[in-house]
Amino acid sequence: MDLLNRPRRLRLSNSIRNLIAETQLNSSDFLMPVFVKEGISKPEPITSLSGIFRYDLKSIVSYCKQLKKYGIQGCLLFAAINEDKKNSQATEAVNPSGFYCDVIKAIKDDVDDFVVMTDVALDPFSSDGHDGLVVNGEIVNDATVEILAQMSVLHAKMGADFVAPSDMMDGRVGAIRVALDAAGFTDTGIMSYAAKFASN
Repeated sequence: MDLLNRPRRLRLSNSIRNLIAETQLNSSDFLMPVFVKEGISKPEPITSLSGIFRYDLKSIVSYCKQLKKYGIQGCLLFAAINEDKKNSQATEAVNPSGFYCDVIKAIKDDVDDFVVMTDVALDPFSSDGHDGLVVNGEIVNDATVEILAQMSVLHAKMGADFVAPSDMMDGRVGAIRVALDAAGFTDTGIMSYAAKFASN
């Protein structure tokens, strides 16, 4: 047979297979999703996620240090704030003295060379529970994007290495990039993870 491509050449031995393997995953390739909660005094189990906890401000730093010892290079933070701080304008999302900012700063101040990514969306801060502002029963895109951009700049000021918008608003990655750059945070990355077209 006159074949130009003979893939079996690359499967002749274990050494060859290892040499050309596309992906090898190590602990340093992963981020840990980390859940923090305002108003608790010790880690609280999440019943729907076996073995996973929500951490308070004090315990989150030691947990991130433990992750680093296991070779995990960073975390993606998800915050839950007190219900009495939520409102229809999600104002707590841009509070520089808020719990989420305190968590970001504490980790960056106390855990050396550890990547912090922050979830950027309004649902943890909105009394309506949506990723965006709700006006007359509709989620308002552009006004939401303005707040997400402010939130991203605030997280960068606290030390976040990446902001991770999960909100599904149109145009938000571009607006966040413009806002970060204008504020001098050209090195702060953006990791969007919001391809949620049909979800159960």
